[in-house]
Amino acid sequence: MPLYEHVFLARQDLAQAQVDALAENATKIVEDNGGKVVKTETWGLRSLAYRIAKNRKAHYVMLDVDAPPAAIAELERQSNINEDVLRFLTIRVDEHENGPSAMMRRGDKDRERGGRGDRGDRGDRGDRVEFRPREEEVE
Repeated sequence: MPLYEHVFLARQDLAQAQVDALAENATKIVEDNGGKVVKTETWGLRSLAYRIAKNRKAHYVMLDVDAPPAAIAELERQSNINEDVLRFLTIRVDEHENGPSAMMRRGDKDRERGGRGDRGDRGDRGDRVEFRPREEEVE
């Protein structure tokens, strides 16, 4: 059977339990049509590049699917009907990625590096001139 990656964006006002229920519903649709979901990843609540239906953020979920094309067609049809799904994208892939996806690895790298305030390891560059007040300011 062909391999697919299906990513959908759910409304920002949904609770995480409701987002998980949407992923379970998608899994059930695929399994009922003769396929299987190999992996499910929840990327969390992330900002959108532009507003979609008055939403500035969305819950991102990715499914690695091994299913016939008819199952994918049904999954996309159900996603179109569901009001909680803002957008979705399904692509056919040659093979599924082993381990965490690039989005999950990116989050690990950010946590490993620290926040923006963690810049204490940078020293003085040596090219800055020491500040001295002008002579008229000294009086």
